[in-house]
Amino acid sequence: MNALIAYFSATGTTAAAARALAQATGAALYEIKPAVPYTSADLDWRDKTSRSSVEMRDKHSRPALADTSAPVADYDVIFLGFPVWWYVAPTILNTFLEAYDFTGKTIVLFATSGGSGLGKSAVELRPSAPGARIVDGRMLNGRLSESELKTWAEGWDRQ
Repeated sequence: MNALIAYFSATGTTAAAARALAQATGAALYEIKPAVPYTSADLDWRDKTSRSSVEMRDKHSRPALADTSAPVADYDVIFLGFPVWWYVAPTILNTFLEAYDFTGKTIVLFATSGGSGLGKSAVELRPSAPGARIVDGRMLNGRLSESELKTWAEGWDRQ
């Protein structure tokens, strides 16, 4: 499969899903890292002053990236993974999308969450990647078999 799996993971859950997807498909893997890593205090969604709460309230928030070396130009399909925060993708995904030219590329979303789905993630991310096709993929919670992941990754556009 000639695809890139790019993902942001704050606690390791999405990283595990991305690694499993890469293992199942043989796709390249790239971790989206914030310039300033998130601490557990930053991720406390019950604290209205925590970093993640402040970022998610501000639709214009663009947390800085640690680097902009993702090889997106080499791929036509990018599987983009993230934990669902407040029913959408974390704003660092907007930062990532705005750092590259995704014109003509297809971005397939996948996510992890303790209880919600992809929500309005695609709608919220589309303005950050003009010229790209962003589609809802699926939730990759729990243990999914390698064959299930491979089948989904190879047939996401037919489902």
